[in-house]
Amino acid sequence: MSFRVITTLTLLLLASFATLGQEAAAKAEKKDWIQLFNGRNLDGWTVKITKHKLGENFGDTFRVEDGVLKISYDKYETLDGQFGHLFYKEKFSYYLVAVEYRFTGQQVKGAPAWAFRNNGIMVHSQSPESMELDQDFPTSIEVQLLGGDGEHDRPNGNVCTPGTNIVIDGQLYTPHCYQLKAKTYHGDGWVRVVAEVLGSDRITHFVEGTPVITYSSPQLGGDVKSAVFAKRSGELLSEGYIALQAESHPTEFRKVEVLNLMGCTDRKAKNFKAYYVKPDNTKCVY
Repeated sequence: MSFRVITTLTLLLLASFATLGQEAAAKAEKKDWIQLFNGRNLDGWTVKITKHKLGENFGDTFRVEDGVLKISYDKYETLDGQFGHLFYKEKFSYYLVAVEYRFTGQQVKGAPAWAFRNNGIMVHSQSPESMELDQDFPTSIEVQLLGGDGEHDRPNGNVCTPGTNIVIDGQLYTPHCYQLKAKTYHGDGWVRVVAEVLGSDRITHFVEGTPVITYSSPQLGGDVKSAVFAKRSGELLSEGYIALQAESHPTEFRKVEVLNLMGCTDRKAKNFKAYYVKPDNTKCVY
């Protein structure tokens, strides 16, 4: 993986960019958040694991136990490149996506060292149906979930770009990952990560309420992960699916939720929401 350290300029910009997501969340009621994970089963989600057909949950990788969504490898002998992703059924464009997760147990045998306590939230992703059989990662933007090893710095909330590029500090950034100067979370404690996704304009990551990175113009390019997008380099990504990654380390999610920031902004409508940042008045109800 290639990394770049976040600049002082970006850190200064985060303070001003962070307010939009925070203000939206403050204005919303608890019931406005869409619970993508219902705490009981995987209804609304589709599994895609490398080397396996769509919907085949090899090794019972994704499962729900005791109200928690678990990524497990107890039925694997070795990883064998079988990276997994769990896709929610709907696409989103302007939204906040939040997860509360923790790493547990031991990494599965045969996994790469870089995948130790490493997972992600994929946003603006291609659909699971469009992925190829042996494709390892969906074309998407990854909000990286990274856990500490008890000794070294492993900053949480980085961004990685499978089949995509982004703009940071006004410059097109093409390496695969951008590493931050941010807090490392050692141990098995629960961590809340939120991504504010504003279409093709801007994406900001928050870890435990603190903004850690912001970037703009998510677009196709770089190491193309699917032939579907091979000839569309530079095309901006304004919407897509949300997926949870299974990258070789057991992980638990107790919450996966979305606050849609796109909808009716006409105050006369019954379904007006003050926190919407993107108008879509075709959805207004009077």
